[in-house]
Amino acid sequence: MWEGISTGIATAVDPINLCWVVIGCVTGTFIGMLPGLGPITAIALMIPISYGLDPAAGLIMMAGVYYGAVFGGSTSSILINAPGVASTVATSFDGYPMARAGQAGRALAIAAYSSFVGGSLGAIALLLFASSLAAIAIQFQSPDYALILVIALSSIAAFADRGQILTSLIAAVIGLMLGTIGTDPSAGVQRFTFGQLDLLDGIPFILLAMATFALAEAFRMTTDRSAGPIPSPGKNNVRLYPGDARDMAPTVSRSSVLGFLIGVLPGAGATLASFIAYDTERRLHKKANRVRGIAAPESANNAACTGSFVPLLTLGIPGSGTTAILLGVMLSYGIQPGPRLLETEPGVFWGVIVSMYIGNLILLALNLPLIPYISRVIYLSRKILIPFVIAFSMLGVYLTTMNPFDIFLMLGIGLAAFLLRSAGFPLAPLLLGFILSGMLEENLRRTLYLSEGSLSIFFQSPLSTTLLTVCLIVWTIPLVRIANDLRRGGNPRD
Repeated sequence: MWEGISTGIATAVDPINLCWVVIGCVTGTFIGMLPGLGPITAIALMIPISYGLDPAAGLIMMAGVYYGAVFGGSTSSILINAPGVASTVATSFDGYPMARAGQAGRALAIAAYSSFVGGSLGAIALLLFASSLAAIAIQFQSPDYALILVIALSSIAAFADRGQILTSLIAAVIGLMLGTIGTDPSAGVQRFTFGQLDLLDGIPFILLAMATFALAEAFRMTTDRSAGPIPSPGKNNVRLYPGDARDMAPTVSRSSVLGFLIGVLPGAGATLASFIAYDTERRLHKKANRVRGIAAPESANNAACTGSFVPLLTLGIPGSGTTAILLGVMLSYGIQPGPRLLETEPGVFWGVIVSMYIGNLILLALNLPLIPYISRVIYLSRKILIPFVIAFSMLGVYLTTMNPFDIFLMLGIGLAAFLLRSAGFPLAPLLLGFILSGMLEENLRRTLYLSEGSLSIFFQSPLSTTLLTVCLIVWTIPLVRIANDLRRGGNPRD
């Protein structure tokens, strides 16, 4: 392994390859800042350039674009509540309120440091444990994936704020229902499209995320006349407060490990990792803390991006849409990823991994000096900021789908989200339900097909039995809370 690492270092520090790392990171960061244009779009735009490069340089550049886009996606989430990348939606939950409180620079700095640490720890773990983790990941079968997704959905009720268990579950069910719109993946028939051909592929996630957060927030700012001006950022706004590092350290460590392990699982992805990391921190800390609320998803999604390279490089299995494109790039170079990649192309294998750590250093050095200037966006007057948010959101969705129908659909969903939010419904469970809908349906169908409809398949392996036990524990948490309220003589609030 150490010989391979030295080969990777030699490949990554080659001056030409270093230049392509910088180009990839810069390009990915700025594309990631634009709502709707995530890493898939960024990599797709760079494919023609990669064809003129040797395999190591091309893949190093593409990897830089990938984690650069995720790194930069938090900027629009924090500043205008318009997630630049799907995996930064959770960052907006606490990042945007902090920006509205006059601490945009501080929020961006927390996101930058957390992303750097998460990406760096992920790169080190990938360097040391890639082969071992691939062997573990391949053991997960459809029943195990289905139970993991059920646990994720169950946590919505288990860890909801008091008084919001029922509304959180309703929002999650709405998200699950929205996820069924489109073409049935198994039967190939239309579901809930009402004969509208534009809905055959379902609702794009970025459209739903922009509508429920960016547009709903723009509508709220338009109708809320009581809100005063955003406080001045002050001279030292971009610096961390004395207690920030103490709050961030354990959160970033936990979330990085969690994000990396989720990223290793094929099909899980950085978006799921960011939501689970955010929910985990809420569960561990009863007192709200916006620093942890930013640090958890940012470190988790960057670590998950790195972890997604484990199944790609060692098994030849793309763990997400982005790594599927990277798989196509590798095949176009004549490189077959899989167990023998380490023997046939050691320079490419180790070079890409080592370049990830270098790329994270470049991203930190690139973003920190720009924070004082980027953070000024939030302090624009409402007359400028509201049209800017609406136009930016619509442009991002249109450039992603190139379909005018999606603009009107986004406006309708944005208005519905504004009404739900005004009625006290949290929107994060809605998005989580939508994200998990497709994966849950696919794995549950495959599981029931293999077992011919028998639920006994969930008891046939120690891993499935353990996950099922965790499910039962999670389901009992809300019931225990309600029972405690009744025993104290009070009324349960849900």
